[in-house]
Amino acid sequence: MEEETSKKSRGIYLLPNLFTTAAFFSGFYAIVAATNDKFEQASVAVVIAMILDGVDGRVARMTNTQSEFGAEYDSLADLASFGLAPALVMYEWSLSTMRDISWQMGKLGWLAAFIYAVAAALRLARFNTRASSTDKRYFQGLPSPSAAAVIVGMVWLCFDREIAGADVAYLAWLLTVVIGALMVSKVSYYSFKDIDFQNRVPFFMILIVVLIFVLFAMHPPVVLFTGFFLYAMSGPVISVVRRIRKRSQRTE
Repeated sequence: MEEETSKKSRGIYLLPNLFTTAAFFSGFYAIVAATNDKFEQASVAVVIAMILDGVDGRVARMTNTQSEFGAEYDSLADLASFGLAPALVMYEWSLSTMRDISWQMGKLGWLAAFIYAVAAALRLARFNTRASSTDKRYFQGLPSPSAAAVIVGMVWLCFDREIAGADVAYLAWLLTVVIGALMVSKVSYYSFKDIDFQNRVPFFMILIVVLIFVLFAMHPPVVLFTGFFLYAMSGPVISVVRRIRKRSQRTE
């Protein structure tokens, strides 16, 4: 009996890890596509990785196949798909062109990509070590999938509008650094984890979901970048509003 238990503990659950592997593959493909100047395909690959990353955890919970191995594997896949892949896609598309200005600017270009990548790694490490002691309703720092959506959203939007990366290199540099800083910040972001999808909801909620799908189908790059950029900015805005309210309450 003990031998059977030890054999079972050494195994891994296949179903959720298949989704994690698919997300890992999408992130890897995004890097390969970016090195071949296929920036639209690279951006779409990161978006697919985001979807798969959201599915694997839910599948594990629904099938009761959660494990420490799955959690660690998911974190490594997230680092590749939402840390390295967006940084390299942005670098290949825009930041690498800064070396044409001067060698100093070229260094700043790849350093911005590195800042984003290491920020994603630090964000994931902090999340893993504090997951059990934090409020599930909020994230501390911008989640790495949302950060990746902002980065590749800009690449996809500009590529779709035929805007060259070299023409917006300074803006791309600023966005990359700011999004990286938000990931390791202490700014709170709503996690949407307290929403119960199994309960009944008002009819108009279904209409809102349909509207979101319609808008995304009409112009995916615009909706992706706008939606996640607003989410990224919501954290600092809400933090400032809270501080203003606290100061006003103290003065009263």
